[in-house]
Amino acid sequence: MIIGEIRRYLRDNNSVRVSRSIKDTAYKAMQVKEKLTARFQREPTAEEIAKEMGVKKQEVVMAFESVVDPVSLYEPIYSDNGDTIYVLDQVGDKNDDKNWLDEITFKEAMNGLSEREKKILRLRFFVGKTQMEVSKEIGISQAQVSRLEKSALDRIKSR
Repeated sequence: MIIGEIRRYLRDNNSVRVSRSIKDTAYKAMQVKEKLTARFQREPTAEEIAKEMGVKKQEVVMAFESVVDPVSLYEPIYSDNGDTIYVLDQVGDKNDDKNWLDEITFKEAMNGLSEREKKILRLRFFVGKTQMEVSKEIGISQAQVSRLEKSALDRIKSR
């Protein structure tokens, strides 16, 4: 009875409540992981663990994630002479409002360009081609690509 109470206390006194079945899956997955590590002489993938257990990969991944303790966003990661870096500084949302507004502004500016200019900018900056590669694809000289690119960028900047 005492051992049962200790187990219940350890199971229930966590920051995040996780169901017993998921914790059991995580415990079994850790055992299988150790066994497969010894067999393969490397760390097994989630798919290999899931196959060995006879469950879906998603169940194994969720089970492993459920037993990791949560970390505060204000947990210091590094501190040097008073300049502390927190978890929050390393985690960011690339889709914040500023990027969203910049994207809309850019798309509106692109609407004022000709199809040829749009194609040149897309190939140069989104596909990553050189001016020579673009010139061959479109069928104009590299100097023309350079002039059209510069002109299109100037118009975008002015808007």
